[in-house]
Amino acid sequence: MTGYRGVSFWLDALVTSGRDDLTPRPPLDGDTTADVCIVGGGLTGLWTAWYLHQADPRLQVVVVEREIAGFGASGRNGGWCSALFPRSAEAIAREHGRDAALALRRAMRDTVDEVGRAASEAGVDCDYVKGGTVLYARSVVQERAARDEVAASAAWGDDMTYRDARPGDAAGSAGVAWTPDCARVQPAALVRGLAAALEARGVRIAEHTPAVSWGPGHVVTSRGTVTAGAVVIAVEGYGAQLEQTKRRILPLYSLMIATAPLPVAVWDRVGLEHGQTFSDYRHLLVYGQRTADDRLAFGGRGARYHWGSAITPGYDRVPRVFEHLRRSLVELFPAVADAPVTHTWGGPLGVPRDWCASVTWDGHVGTAGGYVGDGLSTTNLAGRTLADLVRGVSSPLTALPWVNHRSPDWEPEPLRFLGANAGLVATDLADREEALTGRPSLAARLMAPLTGGH
Repeated sequence: MTGYRGVSFWLDALVTSGRDDLTPRPPLDGDTTADVCIVGGGLTGLWTAWYLHQADPRLQVVVVEREIAGFGASGRNGGWCSALFPRSAEAIAREHGRDAALALRRAMRDTVDEVGRAASEAGVDCDYVKGGTVLYARSVVQERAARDEVAASAAWGDDMTYRDARPGDAAGSAGVAWTPDCARVQPAALVRGLAAALEARGVRIAEHTPAVSWGPGHVVTSRGTVTAGAVVIAVEGYGAQLEQTKRRILPLYSLMIATAPLPVAVWDRVGLEHGQTFSDYRHLLVYGQRTADDRLAFGGRGARYHWGSAITPGYDRVPRVFEHLRRSLVELFPAVADAPVTHTWGGPLGVPRDWCASVTWDGHVGTAGGYVGDGLSTTNLAGRTLADLVRGVSSPLTALPWVNHRSPDWEPEPLRFLGANAGLVATDLADREEALTGRPSLAARLMAPLTGGH
């Protein structure tokens, strides 16, 4: 695979099926004006454009994108449209109060349904099926973690349940936690379909148009300047490459594999239904789904952080990590041991210093991001919130505790390099420690500030 179809299985599947040939849209052709200029053609930027247009079709909205819509994490992720938020409800409550944490949890659960509703309204077929998430507990320590999470979830309005293991669960499972608040999605179909729907409604999307700088009332690109009353910056992990945002976000790589379509006999042994996503309670995160065409798409962390927050195509593929993912998948589901892996890919996601996603608005410039891998749904909530903020509308969304949250900047190098990679090593050691001792990891507890624990 060459060109944009080689970026991920999801983008390749669009080309293979004839749904989208990924031809870039024309770039900006000189200076222009707009009511709103959005930097970034991923889901944050496109959902913002969608809800702005829904609220006021008269608004002139221009989206500028360095590559093509969906090139970044929006077209590469695991396809979990979940109610997960990168910071825990307990941590939000400590900082903003219990009512604020409850409101954010409620908003995240509602967002899972809103993505499906809005995609349908836009005429976007993205294989959306709300099948929930299966979380396997595969050791004594993981079983305790699962039971604790289920017990705590009720306090925040989350409907999690726990059951003992049964045939068809992942190998070694002692039990399974389950939440209904997740939908399986083909992410590239969602982001590319949304871009097409916006363009059909008169929103201009200028691809191959990298932004250079911005400020109140303008965005400077390599192809011309957009003068606009409002500016929205929606670049997620790629903000690490821009001078104005390079210390605000750390690009952490997550990699994925996809198998060939699996026969019914294998699925009978794996036990996952269409629409279900899955993970377990290890520290070095893994995630997967049963795709619409009966593949297993499976991903996880494990790729190191690169000096200076570097992002290059070569970092998208790390054979050592792909082999680790394949071994982990077969450990979970031995029935897939002979299934060929047809696609490997990866890309950076955005991590703020305190692992708390945010939406900001200063009256002229808005931002959103820092989703730490929970962005497929959170981008929609961000887009709706930014649409209200840009239009000066006070709403329950603009009162949520992540609005105008400012994360600390990341440390300069070499501290950033040392800390980020120490956190990665610690998560791997934590899983090994728990396997050996049968007790919750001391390494995980010590490194929690670097790995998003609270």
